[in-house]
Amino acid sequence: QVQLVESGGGLVQAGGSLRLSCAASGSIYSTNTMGWYRQAPGKQRGLVATMTRGGRTNYADSVKGRFTISRDNTKNTVYLQMDSLKPEDTAVYYCNADGFMGYWGQGTQVTVSS
Repeated sequence: QVQLVESGGGLVQAGGSLRLSCAASGSIYSTNTMGWYRQAPGKQRGLVATMTRGGRTNYADSVKGRFTISRDNTKNTVYLQMDSLKPEDTAVYYCNADGFMGYWGQGTQVTVSS
């Protein structure tokens, strides 16, 4: 089992920045890919960004150039730096380990006002 705890969400104006953190505990030695997904009201949960233990990244087109994922394997923590935020980035952001069939955090709300 892997436990994921997110922090760092909140309310920000358009153009602002937020940094999300996700601390992993438990059987973390078994995880490879960690990342972030988001779900807006009335929409399906979708990819934001992922990063493998070796550092390979994958971003949704909508966030490329604005969001940066990073990972500290010594602290078992993954981060999401979100810059130039837009109202359409408003969603609940979920930390994930090992894909949709893997492990999920409880989610953190990000609200971007126009």
